[in-house]
Amino acid sequence: MTPSTRLNCSCGQFEMVVTGQPFIATECHCNSCREAGGRMAGLPLARPMLEENGGTRFVLYRKDRVEITKGTDLLRGHRLSSSAPTRRVVTTCCNSPVFLEFKGGHWLSLYSSLWPPGQAPQPDIRTVTGDRSAEIALDDSIPSGRWQTMGFYGKLLTAWIAMGFKVPNIDIKDEVVT
Repeated sequence: MTPSTRLNCSCGQFEMVVTGQPFIATECHCNSCREAGGRMAGLPLARPMLEENGGTRFVLYRKDRVEITKGTDLLRGHRLSSSAPTRRVVTTCCNSPVFLEFKGGHWLSLYSSLWPPGQAPQPDIRTVTGDRSAEIALDDSIPSGRWQTMGFYGKLLTAWIAMGFKVPNIDIKDEVVT
């Protein structure tokens, strides 16, 4: 039997189950993630979006391995602009960051803060470190890619092939430009 993990928002009104292992865990340093983290800092976030070094940690799962089991109606999508290809989704009950989704993507980038402290998979790689400020030094504990690396794209493609090139839709009824 494939192992599954139950993840909740801070207040417990939202729940999702992920099956199996993620295909990669990342720490993203792109301008979009940093800007969204800064804008959303105005919300009383239940859990952090940004790390101390300005990166955002994600655990990437194929969409067909993620099931929202409770509280779908509590999700709100946030976009940096009306034409932004990404949306960051938080709960409306307690403002817990849940996931980032790319338009047309076959995966979800789950915020690592969904896992209990110390239980989230550790990042395999840092991505888009070329966007970060020169004043922010990164340690060598995680391999870094100035942009996304070929290995990162290879894992995305492998996951999509395993899904039969499907792109499941995640319906979020409430969405705003943040």
